[in-house]
Amino acid sequence: MDILLVASAFNSLSQRLYAELSDHGHRVDVVLATHGPEPVRSAVHELRPELIVAPMLRTALPEDVWREHTCLVVHPGPPGDRGPSSLDWAVSGRAEQWGVTVLQAEAAMDAGAVWAAEPFPVPPVGKSDLYRNEVSDAAVTAVLTAVRHYAEGSHKPLPQTDESVTVVWRDFFRQERRRIDWERDDTETVLRSLRGADSQPGVLDELFGREVFLHGGHPEDRLRGRPGALLARRAGAVCRATRDGAVWIPELRPRKNSGDPAPFRRPAASVLASYEPGLVLPEVPAPLELPPGRRTWTDIRYRQRGDVGFLSFSFPGGAMSTDQCRRLLAAYREALTRPTRVLVLGGTRDFFSNGIHLNVVEAAPDPAEESWANLNAMDDLVEAVLRTTDRLVVAALAGNAAAGGAMLALAADQVWCRTGVVLNPHYRRMGLYGSEFWTYTLPRRAGRAEADRLTTQALPVSAATAERLGLVDRLVPAAPGEFPAEAERLAAGLAAAADLDGRIAAKADARAADERERPLARHREAELARMRAIFFDPEAPYHALRSAFVRKTPGGSPRPLAPVAGGLR
Repeated sequence: MDILLVASAFNSLSQRLYAELSDHGHRVDVVLATHGPEPVRSAVHELRPELIVAPMLRTALPEDVWREHTCLVVHPGPPGDRGPSSLDWAVSGRAEQWGVTVLQAEAAMDAGAVWAAEPFPVPPVGKSDLYRNEVSDAAVTAVLTAVRHYAEGSHKPLPQTDESVTVVWRDFFRQERRRIDWERDDTETVLRSLRGADSQPGVLDELFGREVFLHGGHPEDRLRGRPGALLARRAGAVCRATRDGAVWIPELRPRKNSGDPAPFRRPAASVLASYEPGLVLPEVPAPLELPPGRRTWTDIRYRQRGDVGFLSFSFPGGAMSTDQCRRLLAAYREALTRPTRVLVLGGTRDFFSNGIHLNVVEAAPDPAEESWANLNAMDDLVEAVLRTTDRLVVAALAGNAAAGGAMLALAADQVWCRTGVVLNPHYRRMGLYGSEFWTYTLPRRAGRAEADRLTTQALPVSAATAERLGLVDRLVPAAPGEFPAEAERLAAGLAAAADLDGRIAAKADARAADERERPLARHREAELARMRAIFFDPEAPYHALRSAFVRKTPGGSPRPLAPVAGGLR
């Protein structure tokens, strides 16, 4: 069918539905409802879609659109759930199971007939992690079911007046409900508040007389102090005492109109340092290896099982700053000193990597210089992976990857993807040419023509399509919580394979042959020359796109890419 996606942002769910519907043979267009109803009306009039699907909306569809066309709205709540903060209530209420419902749009919010619904478990993770994983899986299943029902022509959606549906209205989840009482709240209560607002909107609090939003939260089992006191810092995060323990908070966001010139999320320690230049918090080293039973936070960890090493990393939002790239490179080099035959890279769930840290770049005194430093640190990491010839390196993607993060994955010998992963192997939508050796790894896997298409069209691809194109070597059909164990099982099998020594030797020979044909240094030099020209040109679109992206203003939305099917409008 001809399907039009209408979304307030081309976010992770919108991208995945675009990719999955396309995989199922549908002709999919996308229109962003960021400038009022007129772009939506124009797209509907021009394209005349058979079906409209709204994966993520902050505003209602125009009445004339939903009255004249079948419009299916994806609601992140079970049948009968209504209101704008469904997932917030699920996390706050410690729901063990929740659901996604595909509703027909009508005048009353979330009140339309039910075309499909799919339940999902609610693990103790951040709301954004939940949204990108369990919610996304359920939404894809529900939308594909609803589209199939619509195509059949005979299906009758279930009205919410049916006795099987219990209607529950849940109000907007306001900051008053998120507020942390550091004197009274125990660690689990604090963590629940932080997890329920980890990406948006954050938990409003006050530090050093400034209003800030707290983003992300992880338990700490050893550090203690007066409730509310700042105890330590580690890898850009700060540790804060609760009534019965402590939590690590990775990021802070100054409140808008607070006078802070960078009112967007960035590493917590750097925000506090700008408020209190004389603040001294003890730096607690980030342990690379943790003993069993420890509850503490670090963004990079290593463990070993027989002949397999696992270097896991998890950075907020998947972004990797200069410091994070350098620390991960140091950890990678340390991992190479261990006696393993297979080294697995990637986190246990959520993002693999999205490349350089645009928020840190935007907040830097000289964004061009910081862009350059961050990109070179990322290149150093990718080059280290490409030059590893004494063992097999596996990139295990539990979550999405984009731009330089996608190229980091492609530098590995094998790429394993959870089936729900979406890849964006391009840079164009941020006005960049790209680096991280993409001119070597992308054509090597997909061919020159396909590499040019992927980087020019700049559209998301599903894990299944990535496998078909040669970007992915193995699909792992596992639920988000089951992926780590399945990746470990597969890695153990790879390490025990009888032909492993031969594969490692063949890899080394291939790398040597590629080096003779065109050294990696030449790829890097050519890519960086293009990127440097962009970074240090104040008129380059990159600077305005980056600023709009991190500040979440309309200019940060994807620009129109194509006037035909599959394009963004």
